[in-house]
Amino acid sequence: MPESRKAGIRIAVIPGSVRPGNFTDKAVALVADEIGKHSDIGLDLIDLKELQLSMPGLGTESEKIVAFKETVAQATGIIFATPEYHGSFSAATKLAIENLGFPSLVSGKPVALLGVAAGAIGAIKSLEHLRGVCSHIGAIVLPGPVSVANVQAVFDHDGRCTDERIEKRLRGLATNLIDYIKGSVCPRMALEEMVRQEK
Repeated sequence: MPESRKAGIRIAVIPGSVRPGNFTDKAVALVADEIGKHSDIGLDLIDLKELQLSMPGLGTESEKIVAFKETVAQATGIIFATPEYHGSFSAATKLAIENLGFPSLVSGKPVALLGVAAGAIGAIKSLEHLRGVCSHIGAIVLPGPVSVANVQAVFDHDGRCTDERIEKRLRGLATNLIDYIKGSVCPRMALEEMVRQEK
């Protein structure tokens, strides 16, 4: 299941590629590293390969899928990362979203989007489609999605990013989500708690 660290604020990162040595995971590693710099932020890095997600409505949910849903339910914010396949986001990403139910467990949560693609125009189409789906299920999709073009030339064989500009943008994706959570979500949660205590 996910790599996890306990904290009040939690961010679940869901990479949407299950291919060995995929570039999505390499991009996500930088995002996760940036989140790791914040000792007050909990990180859940979800490996969809381990979940063996089923088609919704077929059979009972496995313990791993139940744990996945609980992780997302407890997350303060979500990062979806996807490769661009055939002009859209990956089937693994869509299946992950489908397994989160409707009403979705992502509803009402801030979501940041990351896409990688081998082509020169990047993952623009997949991010547009993913934004539409996330908005439809009630997520608060943050502006400034990150699209990495020519991704095979951006990372070396050891997974290191060779483009400082791209690395800055990937790390900024994490920072922007954290800033939104601390600036908007946390004050709202504190106000709700205060109101409950006054009753």
